[in-house]
Amino acid sequence: MKVLHLNTTEYLASGGTGIAMTRLSSGLRTAGIDSRILTKLSELDSPYTSVLAKSKTNGMLENGIEKITWRLGLNNLHVLNSSTIQNDYFFVNANLLNLHCIHSQFLNYLALPELTKYKPAVFTLHDMWAFTGHCTYSFDCDRWKTGCGRCPYPDVPQPIGRDNTHIEWKLKKWVYGRSNLTVVTPSLWLTDLAKQSLLNELPIHHIPHGIDTNVYQPLDRDQCRAVFGVPADKKVLLFGAQSLKDKRKGSDLLFQALENLPQSLKAEIVLMVFGEGGQRIEEIVGIQTLNLGVITSDRLKVAAYSAADLFLFPTRADNMPLVLLESIACGTPVVSFKVGGVPDTVRPGLTGYLATPEDAEDFKNGIVQLLEDASARRSMQQECREIALREYNLELYVKRYVNLYQQVLNCNSSW
Repeated sequence: MKVLHLNTTEYLASGGTGIAMTRLSSGLRTAGIDSRILTKLSELDSPYTSVLAKSKTNGMLENGIEKITWRLGLNNLHVLNSSTIQNDYFFVNANLLNLHCIHSQFLNYLALPELTKYKPAVFTLHDMWAFTGHCTYSFDCDRWKTGCGRCPYPDVPQPIGRDNTHIEWKLKKWVYGRSNLTVVTPSLWLTDLAKQSLLNELPIHHIPHGIDTNVYQPLDRDQCRAVFGVPADKKVLLFGAQSLKDKRKGSDLLFQALENLPQSLKAEIVLMVFGEGGQRIEEIVGIQTLNLGVITSDRLKVAAYSAADLFLFPTRADNMPLVLLESIACGTPVVSFKVGGVPDTVRPGLTGYLATPEDAEDFKNGIVQLLEDASARRSMQQECREIALREYNLELYVKRYVNLYQQVLNCNSSW
């Protein structure tokens, strides 16, 4: 079994998608599977990763074509790399493909029938893009069920220059009907949506993300707080996102919730923040804030989770965020909203608190309730860890993928 993962970027630059893919590929190699990565951009110097080469001529052609496709509202059709992919050494030697995030100008989806003609592909969905007319999250719009068009959110990722979402939807449907694809959905929410979408004629399998619970595990709380210079007697809240400027991640809702906390409780709290854009939070919410910036070290992230009493995740839309798995694996309960795939991991009374979507007051109530009930928090800390070990360990994650890969290869054994 020789698996090749295709993703726009490797590891950190693509947020959770790149991290999930890299962890899966590494876990597969540990299990004895030949697993490699083909990407447009790489942050890691690894012999198992190939960066897709692009000729100067192709680059110039793509720039010219993109000016046209952008005006037409058709993203990714300008990318001319299918022949380059097929000639890559890793691609030639693989007998199975695992597609991840193939948009963001990495792959022209019209090339999928040709790319999967002799190599079957597992398509892991990390958002909704695969079955919409352009967007990665549709929020309250369900036009993707019937063919898109008249898009209410043309400016959300992936933004479009013109509303031809009905055409992109039809193109994707045409492509999938001619491609050898098996779909994987990490959350129950995305599984349900995929089955209602233009992907419904393809095999769809639910495989949750996994995490190395030997790396992400609870550390001594007081020692971790000492590392960050946080007093042991403070209540610590942790908030993190790839970019705090991303409206989908709900930092505005978090700020409303924190501003409305009782003044007496604010005086007892230290807010720790990781990600981009956290410099001005203290003056906005009136709570002592420690800005950790972008954290690339697993060990430092584990220390941050372990130092915190609660992890705050005010997202408006998400599939299966890795930060939630990381938090519960470190025994830290979560306060979030009941949206997308969040309820898979954040379970009221067990691993955290789920607020009503867009309700900052309810989110605030969740923070207050859990901070003021130390006994409930201790119970949740234990439950968080047990659920992570039982349901989201890396070995189980890898085993589920290996079993699926084997099924796909067996169905294509004549190849």
